Amino acid sequence: MGGWAIAIHGGAGVDPNLPVERQETAKQLLTRCLNIGISALRSSLPSIDVVELVVRELEADPFFNSGRGSALTTKGTVEMEASIMDGPGRRCGAVSGVSTVKSPVSLARLVMEKSPHSYLAFSGAEEFARQQGVETVDNEYFITEDNVGMLKLAKEANTILFDYRIPTHGLDTCSAAVDSPLVMNGLPISVYAPETVGCVVVDSKGRCAAATSTGGLMNKMMGRIGDSPLIGAGTYACDLCGVSCTGEGEAIIRGTLAREVAAVMEYKGLGLQQAVDYVVKERLDQGKAGLIAVSKDGEVAFGYNCVGMFRGCATEDGFMEVGIWE
Repeated sequence: MGGWAIAIHGGAGVDPNLPVERQETAKQLLTRCLNIGISALRSSLPSIDVVELVVRELEADPFFNSGRGSALTTKGTVEMEASIMDGPGRRCGAVSGVSTVKSPVSLARLVMEKSPHSYLAFSGAEEFARQQGVETVDNEYFITEDNVGMLKLAKEANTILFDYRIPTHGLDTCSAAVDSPLVMNGLPISVYAPETVGCVVVDSKGRCAAATSTGGLMNKMMGRIGDSPLIGAGTYACDLCGVSCTGEGEAIIRGTLAREVAAVMEYKGLGLQQAVDYVVKERLDQGKAGLIAVSKDGEVAFGYNCVGMFRGCATEDGFMEVGIWE
């Protein structure tokens, strides 16, 4: 075993003209969360605890699209989803459609550990949260002024906003507003918000884990479920690796992207980075997405086929990197 490793992401698909100050804010948040994970790993916390800890921190900050700061539905509400998976034994838990749970990823872990099921959604997930005594808040807690403005813009505009947190003024100078419609499942959509968050970890004992959390698409239909809570699509962990995906959820679902990384490692004998590159190239069809991964041997890898991905990674030998672009 090559020691522990950690990778985090804040979404794939970044406006190339994203203001420098927003880029720096993103990097500072990623660095802070990465350091939380590093400290936990140095304290010998198991990988499953570390991915939950880091994603909880990302959910609590409104910068990315998860927890507080989640994208809004067509009705202006928040419906969040998350999943978590522990490589040893392939245990997993997931939730969708939660609207009052402060940390969806922690509720997903409770589904894994305190229920006979792997996945709970909407009223069932909310009821389970109350039974477990988890912290809940009003739906308004998750809604930010920026997102209210962007939802209004999404409803009024016939353009796509690849980063829906771009200020509402000055859109004529922003390359995120484009004329050609993005197609998802063969249908045009008005707004694409890929800023899901995720974390993958292998600890010093070679145990892999993964967790992913999101608010979904800005201006999404009520009840829409993306890839993030779907085990094998947005999240996967086994004895070989841990994977978290981000991007066009419908394409990730069709390609069972996270599981595919483990599959080509197992059946094709590919190394981690080779497997990530293969899956991004061969399994997304016309979709746009990215992913992060770690292996049981302490390797870390990432890949994406869109413009940029908010990401960071670190390994036990002292390597640490935070980036957005190539």
